[in-house]
Amino acid sequence: QVQLVESGGGLVQPGGSLRLSCAASGFALDSYVIGWFRQAPGKKREAVSCISSSDGSTYYADSVKGRFTISRDNTKNTVYLQINSLKPEDTALYYCATARACYSDYGRYNYWGQGTQVTVSS
Repeated sequence: QVQLVESGGGLVQPGGSLRLSCAASGFALDSYVIGWFRQAPGKKREAVSCISSSDGSTYYADSVKGRFTISRDNTKNTVYLQINSLKPEDTALYYCATARACYSDYGRYNYWGQGTQVTVSS
């Protein structure tokens, strides 16, 4: 069964950090691009970052560049998103998903996890 499971979210203060994980089962992550998206209540789903399946190229939304870092561990079949210097506007449900390329359009992604909640508040 193809499955993605996100974890690592939580409640943090502004300026804090978390490491989000996207663990795959039923397929090998190294065959796919993995994208991270986020969605806050009442807002559209936003592309945050992605990482290539082949050369490891990474991409970031302007809003998170310099604060978030995506990485891949093929041995563990897991992709991570380190999120630092968090702001209240980073509050959202964070999803990982698979695609064949780093599309910004969430409609081009095939498999999705259930999401992990990140809340940034004092």
